[in-house]
Amino acid sequence: MATPVSIALAIYMAEITPSVGRRFWQPVIEIFVGIPSIIYGWLGLTILVPFLQKYTTADSGFSVLAASIVLAIMIFPTITSVTMNAINSVPKTYRQGAYGLGATRWEVIYKIVLPVAKHGILAGVVLGLARAFGEALAVAMVIGKMKAFPKSLLDPTVNLTSAIAADMGGTMEGSEYNMALWTMALFLFVISLLFILLIRYITAKGDNLSESK
Repeated sequence: MATPVSIALAIYMAEITPSVGRRFWQPVIEIFVGIPSIIYGWLGLTILVPFLQKYTTADSGFSVLAASIVLAIMIFPTITSVTMNAINSVPKTYRQGAYGLGATRWEVIYKIVLPVAKHGILAGVVLGLARAFGEALAVAMVIGKMKAFPKSLLDPTVNLTSAIAADMGGTMEGSEYNMALWTMALFLFVISLLFILLIRYITAKGDNLSESK
């Protein structure tokens, strides 16, 4: 949900209105990147959850949909910022050469800029997904913390990180539930490690292609 909007905004800031994008939008986006997750969770709790409770069939407003929207808003600045940096890293000579051959602005963006910047854009998307996957506090504030598999987006449930944070301190050492929580933590660690390795692979591949050119 956040990825297409982030990429579209990054293209708009970097290619359509570059002066306004650098002076105004980029600093604003970078400020949003640094906002603590609890702020997003609090806004979701005070604005989004009551809205969903009032205008949807959700019983309480706490739901998978609320958590998804909060996470999308959280990772939106990250993906936008990294994507914009990737687009800005494309050499100007590529654009000038394309314009010299008679290409339009949209042809330059679609056929020149995006293919060259695709590895940086993909790295930004993976980075945003990694942040969303490991988020606990903001999600716990709006997802409902109900240990049940959701049947729809409007049902409450619990995610791995919030379950570990909420229950690890209250379980008996060596119990089945304690071991289950440790297994969940190990799973999160492995997935986070895979995200890191994937980002390194993507950026390294992009650097190698740039050097070969």
